[in-house]
Amino acid sequence: MYRFLHTVLAWVLSALYKVEVHGVEHFHQAGPRVLIVANHTSFLDAMLLAVFLPERLTFAIDTQQAKRWYGRLSSLLVDLFPVNPLSPLSTKSLIKLLRDDHKAVIFPEGRITVTGSLMKIYQGTGLIADKSEAMVLPVRIDGAQYTPFSRLRGQVRIRWLPKITLTIMPPRRISVPSEITGRARRDRAGRMLTDIMTELIFATSYRPHTLFQALLDARRIHGGNHVIVEDVERKPRTYNQLLQMCYALGRRMTHDTAPGDAVGLLLPSAIVTVAAFFGLQLFRRIPAMLNFTLGPQALESVVTTARVRTVYTSRRFVEHAKLEPLIAAMQQHVTVRYLEDLRDSLSPAEKIFAVVATPFLQTIYRRTQPAQNSNSAGVILFTSGSEGTPKGVVLSHDNVLANLNQMAARVDFSAQDVILNTLPLFHSFGLTAGTILPLLSGMRTFFYPNPLHYRIVPEIAYDINATLLFGTNTFLAGYAKHAHPYDFYSIRYVFAGAEKLKDEVRHVWEEKFGVRIFEGYGTTETSPVLAVNTAMDNKPGSVGRFLPGVEYHLEAVPGITHGGRLHVTGPNVMLGYLLANQPGTLVPPQSTAYGAGWYDTGDIVSVDDNGFVTIQGRAQRFAKIGGEMVSLTAVEALAGRAWPEGIHAVVAVADEQKGEQLILITNEPSATRARLLEQARHDGIGEINVPRRLQIVKQVPLLGTGKIDYRGVAELIANRSSES
Repeated sequence: MYRFLHTVLAWVLSALYKVEVHGVEHFHQAGPRVLIVANHTSFLDAMLLAVFLPERLTFAIDTQQAKRWYGRLSSLLVDLFPVNPLSPLSTKSLIKLLRDDHKAVIFPEGRITVTGSLMKIYQGTGLIADKSEAMVLPVRIDGAQYTPFSRLRGQVRIRWLPKITLTIMPPRRISVPSEITGRARRDRAGRMLTDIMTELIFATSYRPHTLFQALLDARRIHGGNHVIVEDVERKPRTYNQLLQMCYALGRRMTHDTAPGDAVGLLLPSAIVTVAAFFGLQLFRRIPAMLNFTLGPQALESVVTTARVRTVYTSRRFVEHAKLEPLIAAMQQHVTVRYLEDLRDSLSPAEKIFAVVATPFLQTIYRRTQPAQNSNSAGVILFTSGSEGTPKGVVLSHDNVLANLNQMAARVDFSAQDVILNTLPLFHSFGLTAGTILPLLSGMRTFFYPNPLHYRIVPEIAYDINATLLFGTNTFLAGYAKHAHPYDFYSIRYVFAGAEKLKDEVRHVWEEKFGVRIFEGYGTTETSPVLAVNTAMDNKPGSVGRFLPGVEYHLEAVPGITHGGRLHVTGPNVMLGYLLANQPGTLVPPQSTAYGAGWYDTGDIVSVDDNGFVTIQGRAQRFAKIGGEMVSLTAVEALAGRAWPEGIHAVVAVADEQKGEQLILITNEPSATRARLLEQARHDGIGEINVPRRLQIVKQVPLLGTGKIDYRGVAELIANRSSES
């Protein structure tokens, strides 16, 4: 009976869903004592594993479920092991079964996903793997979430016969150090299993791809009529409408550019910017996202470094942002084109052709991309230049898409989410997390061009029922100060990056809006996210845990007792730099002691036993005072606790007696060294961390992203010193 039923089901499922199984060799490598763990996408999952894995398996199943009709029916195909989750004896029995060299299957989420992402991973499964000393064999089920047998109806586009893939990953072992016992052992084993599951999701989601191909795939998954973007023009666009814009704009931009060219985009956060970005991708140009808050001299350096010959902007945007002097200066070095002119020059025939061509973009794209591959340059971004001359950062298609999959493996993003993106698209956080991630995940995005409109942004969040918000500490503090307590009623998650999140900002969001802010960390060079706090893994004060696929080393730094200089590698690490002294030449990530492919972040961090990362500061932002290392970032945090409403920057200058001394620049009019000393004593911080000098200014220099402009701060101090 077993053979007959197995054969029939295998034939039926293969015929309906074209089931593919990858990695069968890993099943045989695992040995006789194996705990098989799989993500839970639908009611088909158990049948899929029973039919397509090579042996008759034992399934751990809830005692009550085993008594029902489908439990009894399942016993014809698999061996059932009823488990009472409230009974320790059941767990011990399952451990004994595994120790007797059996293969058992558990869905560690305990339920079918209702988000499309991993749900909570129960720690008991990790403890079973630890105690039984069984090999853990991770299996990814993909595709079944789109069937009517899932619980995602209304969240994803349900299809009767989607393709289903089972991917068996290499076996792993959960080994907790023997000195860890009791609850701590259970927690550690559970966290290790969670990491295995998130790595499983990432490894089986990420595949070589180009950004435009990924956009076409998103349309196929979510449907061409799915509304995906909206901006202040209040004209929502579907995937098909956005792709029409991409094709029409991209085709027009080919008149001024050549395949492989770096093409500048000097545009606000808006739908047209997204269309121009992907229009260039469609016709094999490389978008170079230009920071319009930089001065003429810095922008001249940027376009020269990346060998940008043509820049596209908007006449309306230039007038509104008063960028006429900047454009005039740029026109001495590049050709400036206005998107309004491109739009007005489109003939009726071209517009009709764009509509007709949209369903066939897959074919058109393949014909126009014979030389492009996923490891080629996908976008050029530029570092902020807060501590030096801006550098061009070249990210490949793989870099960006890998980072998006890394984030999606940890956070339960949903196609039902509505993202409010106020971050500029020249910033890596605003482009990748705030724009490309939702586009490729079916999440509707509303673009607002000015994050400094502290009263307007909360109103928009309320109006569009936003569920996700990305921001910096500066912007989030501004929204909290001016928003009504109900403006963010619909927000599920707020993610903060780009600068240190102050405790005061975190607390006011919790108390005023009932919303937790999840702080993350990354660099432009890493596409950008390296670590992030999540709803399931959150430690306030840290920047979360490293994303799956990221490896790290901490290099010892003299004077730093806890932590070290962070070096990372992974699929999200950039192709290389474009430097001002070597225009157009790609310089690979700076070499480190750990070999090729590693990137030296220049940040001093510590990592605790649970993997949470705490940033201590930039290596360049440590001062050596009387032989001791002092973090300038920590001193700024001290000033922030003394005057939460102010903006503070600390720099170090040479000192004949101590080697260096600290200077605090602040816009707090009541700031005194006495108050700072009082705060330091309250916090248990030594006087060596208290700046000797304070300079009160009307405005602390900031970059367009809200980060402190340390070059501007240094110039401010130098000018004041020369005046005195």
